[in-house]
Formats: sequence, C-alpha cells, structure tokens
Amino acid sequence: MGTAYSKCYDPTGAHYGIPTYPWKFAPDGYATRRQLRERGLRPGGQPIAAQLMRTSRRRKAGVSVAFLYRVDLARPVRPMTSRKWGALALAMLARRTCPICRITYSYCLPTSLGMCLICANTDPSESLRSA
Repeated sequence: MGTAYSKCYDPTGAHYGIPTYPWKFAPDGYATRRQLRERGLRPGGQPIAAQLMRTSRRRKAGVSVAFLYRVDLARPVRPMTSRKWGALALAMLARRTCPICRITYSYCLPTSLGMCLICANTDPSESLRSA
C-alpha cells in the first residue's frame, strides 16, 4: 500500500478507536448506509463497526470518512404506511406552496428566499405607492 493508504489503514482500531480501512478497501460483511439501503436493509440500531477513510484537500479535517455497519446485523427496511405517505405528501405540498401568494408550483421553492420568485422580485415599496 502507498503512503496515502497507509495513513488510513488501522484494522485493529488502535489509532482511531474503530477499525479503519482505505477507501474502497472495506472487508466483506461491512456496508455503508447507502449500500444497506440498496439491499433493502437499515442499520437497525447497531453501533458503527468500522470506517472508511481517505485524504481530502476539500475537507477542513483533511480526511473524508464513511461509517460501516455489519450486514449480518442489519434489519429490513420498515415499509411505508398510509399515514407516512400522507405526511410526506403534505410536506412536499408545503415546500411547493408560496406562503405569501398561496400559489402552488410544480417545483420546490428555494429555501433561501422562503417564497416564490415572483414575490421575491416584487419590491414592497411599489405596493405602498399604488395604495
């Protein structure tokens, strides 16, 4: 292994506290949350079993980390109930509805504005002059 990989290789967990492997070198039987979800599984309350690590110039800490869970302890994903589907539909409707003009759009409104583009671009002083 090269020096970049050797900094991220700690299978005993002596340096980082949990077993650490270089990116893409995880042993069989471990998976990230996304990999578990692709298989229809979830961690199910189990603790983090290991981690993947790679050096990164983009991160403030200098490394990127992905946590690994044991596949044999993972549980199946809970199915969505009708109430959960309904709550999700209402939440998405709220994200698409402007709180000022009450118009529902076919896309989610930007959270940075908190309103639709038409309401954001309308100057409030113009409405005071016309009144």
